[in-house]
Amino acid sequence: MGNIFNRTNGRAWKLRQRSMKLWPEWTKKLNTKTNPIQIKTPLIKLANSEDELARMKLLVKQKENLGLKIVTKDLHTLSKREWPFNHYGGLLSKNDGFLNPITLQKSLKELLNKKEVQQIPESVISIERRSSQPGQRWGIHLTDGSFHKLDSIIICCSLGAESLLKQLDYYIKQEPILGQAMELELKSDSYDWSNWPAVLISNGINLIPRSNNRLWLGATLEPSLKPNNDLLQELKNLKGNAPCWLLDSKIINQWYGLRGRPVNRPAPILEKLEPGLIVAAGHYRNGILLAPATAEWIGNKINFNGKEYF
Repeated sequence: MGNIFNRTNGRAWKLRQRSMKLWPEWTKKLNTKTNPIQIKTPLIKLANSEDELARMKLLVKQKENLGLKIVTKDLHTLSKREWPFNHYGGLLSKNDGFLNPITLQKSLKELLNKKEVQQIPESVISIERRSSQPGQRWGIHLTDGSFHKLDSIIICCSLGAESLLKQLDYYIKQEPILGQAMELELKSDSYDWSNWPAVLISNGINLIPRSNNRLWLGATLEPSLKPNNDLLQELKNLKGNAPCWLLDSKIINQWYGLRGRPVNRPAPILEKLEPGLIVAAGHYRNGILLAPATAEWIGNKINFNGKEYF
């Protein structure tokens, strides 16, 4: 769901806390038999130095209400699979963890269909200002040649937001940060993931157990549009700190994606630029984590005439 321990601004912290309050409501409404939604917890981030551990202890003291606590360097698993690179201890968050993004997307699509929300499978070519009259403030041109008059527009297309806004003389820059991830299959053993967290962050890398002999590993941070295979191999060996059971594993799936990171400003970008023109983009690595609070913020900026859309 994101890494809450990345350095961030006060606004992002408030969005995070609000999202954590809203996620139980979201999972209840989105959960279906075909797409069961479950947030698996907890999340543990291991410290890389005594200084980082000291900052973690200060965070626990300042944010006692967030379900944080310090774990020691002699922490062991019951599964016999050793913790990688645990020389200092770290921080545990009992409220953070893992939510399958594919399952979430499927449930959101089911809800959109149930609410009979019109979905247009075309891309936006351009946006134009039209009138101050309600319902006709904005116009959008789509790739199929169609044109739509709208009262409000929410631009939430990550890196695509920059070019659309530039047409309206707004310059909000983002840079693409490529992230590679992989699914690993471990050599057959009799161990499971008992007593492991849902997410373990070690040296900036996320380890997410998926089944007895499989886990997800990610992600790289590459300021590029093309994946670097050397960085993928560095990811697999945990930058030189991988235990033997991880080094001996086999890559059975790999993928990559681009995250939009705001330039010279903190993430995310949440702005109402004009009446009916709203930007919600640049969440960088915390898009899913901050989704509920972002949606609530957007709803507060738009007049829904009292209608419940969720």
